Amino acid sequence: VQLQASGGGLVQPGGSLRLSCVGSGRSFGSAVVGWFRQATGKEREFVAATYMGGGDKAYADSVKGRFTISRDSAKSTWYLQMNNLKSEDTAIYYCAARPSRVIFSYWRRSEQYEYWGQGTQVTVSS
Repeated sequence: VQLQASGGGLVQPGGSLRLSCVGSGRSFGSAVVGWFRQATGKEREFVAATYMGGGDKAYADSVKGRFTISRDSAKSTWYLQMNNLKSEDTAIYYCAARPSRVIFSYWRRSEQYEYWGQGTQVTVSS
């Protein structure tokens, strides 16, 4: 099983980026999929998650209203649209997947995810 994240880069404050994560090697139709990030010197933190079958979405308070998670189940791909980026959004972003459903409140816990992508760097700087 592989998760391939892409779409990171350097962007000015207020700018936008869209991250993509493609899953392969198994079916993700029943998966909880999400994004986490880790800034230099900090612990990995939850960003957003959703169910590949559609429905609920969860966001960290720090990104709510600016970031949007979406998915294309036919392509086993999920996205993170990031708008109005701030310097504090600078981090390595990791996509993650949990093959089976779990209660909504657990979506924010990194230990609930079995598969991880390699990470893509997002740098917000003028």
